[in-house]
Amino acid sequence: MPDYGADLRFGAFLTPSAADPEGTVALAVATERAGLDLVTFQDHPYQPRFLDAWTLLSYVAARTTTVGLSANVHSLPLRPPAVLARAAASLDRLSGGRVALGLGAGAFWDAIAAMGGERRSPGEAVQALEEAVLLIRDLWNTDERGGVFRDGRFYRAHGAKRGPRPAHEIPIWIGALRPRMLRLIGRMGDGWLPSLARLDSLDDLRTGNRIIDEAAVESGRDPAAIRRLLNVPAEVADVDSMVSLALEYGISTLIVATDDEDTIRRFGEELAPAVRAAVAAERRRAR
Repeated sequence: MPDYGADLRFGAFLTPSAADPEGTVALAVATERAGLDLVTFQDHPYQPRFLDAWTLLSYVAARTTTVGLSANVHSLPLRPPAVLARAAASLDRLSGGRVALGLGAGAFWDAIAAMGGERRSPGEAVQALEEAVLLIRDLWNTDERGGVFRDGRFYRAHGAKRGPRPAHEIPIWIGALRPRMLRLIGRMGDGWLPSLARLDSLDDLRTGNRIIDEAAVESGRDPAAIRRLLNVPAEVADVDSMVSLALEYGISTLIVATDDEDTIRRFGEELAPAVRAAVAAERRRAR
């Protein structure tokens, strides 16, 4: 029974539909009303059917008061990390510390290239993401004096000014499946954010956890400090399945993928409390 020491949280993964902007925002408001902890949107800047993720997150932040906010996940090749750091910190301050930063190394490379982004090999994508995380954290760190200097292969800073400081310590959650990216999460990530629909089997969660844990220990980190999140299709988001994901696979944030308000309400008001109670009871028995 893996226990990564994180409190159990629940969220929604919504489609940022440009065809119905108010409907999209209404679903985010419904997510908060249902008592869920987190609302997330995919970030595909090359997709004209979708609203821009940062614009949408900012608008939703102004329409809500308690729910956490994150992309699921940002397309790094089209989001310069220095600007991303400023945007995340700014929204965190405006929202009262509700932002998490979801990052992805990139996918759909033809579409990225069509928007002027750089096409990267798998190895280049991993290196670029590592450089981005280091740069973002440097810019958030206002305890250090002087500018930020980094001379990476993909991202550079030569005296960039630090700040603004986020309202809270923004976690960086990384969407990944391959071993090199999982090892990077173990070394420097705050969370692993895969999608159940993209896994070959649940064994991929065990394998991913093992790789992350080993890399964390090798880096002198506590694996329990790395949150395990999972996007779950609505059709399999039942109590038994989610309890199993929490107890057997260490998932501590379950995010239902849906654009149905009734599903969001049921997930927040009925399923999430039942899962929390069942997981807590089983962990008490196991002690």
